[in-house]
Amino acid sequence: MPDVDWAEVRTLLASLYGSAERLEALFPGRKFTLDGHLVGSIGEVIAAYMSGLTLNPASTMAHDALCPASRRVEIKFTQGRTVAIRHEPDHLLVLHRARGANVRVVYNGPGTHPWSNAGRIQSNGQRPISLAHLTRLDAAIANEQRLALVRPAPI
Repeated sequence: MPDVDWAEVRTLLASLYGSAERLEALFPGRKFTLDGHLVGSIGEVIAAYMSGLTLNPASTMAHDALCPASRRVEIKFTQGRTVAIRHEPDHLLVLHRARGANVRVVYNGPGTHPWSNAGRIQSNGQRPISLAHLTRLDAAIANEQRLALVRPAPI
């Protein structure tokens, strides 16, 4: 991954989140949630930085990256309380960032456990799973099953 000014990234994210909050203040009752490709891409570049991953082309089906050991990795990033998965990933890395806080790893392990514990398929084809449930699943993951985190979260 090329050298990135993560302080600038932090500033840009604060601007995005600040704009969403201001829009919500201007239009009470309306949500201006940052989600979809924008948040997904943010999570992917952060995960790639933290774990030395090679990102697949955008919108690659089922997996976002390859780890140095060639394991396929699905990356999820949220500011909320749940993530949704569409396919059973080989490996799942779930990151969370509360507003104004640093990114934390919620789940780092085989995709089998989250897939088998996720909710029913929704109308959009995705299965939701809460961060609380992922945290419990993560506690049972052996270190050798985790992706190595070679750098701390940059933001």
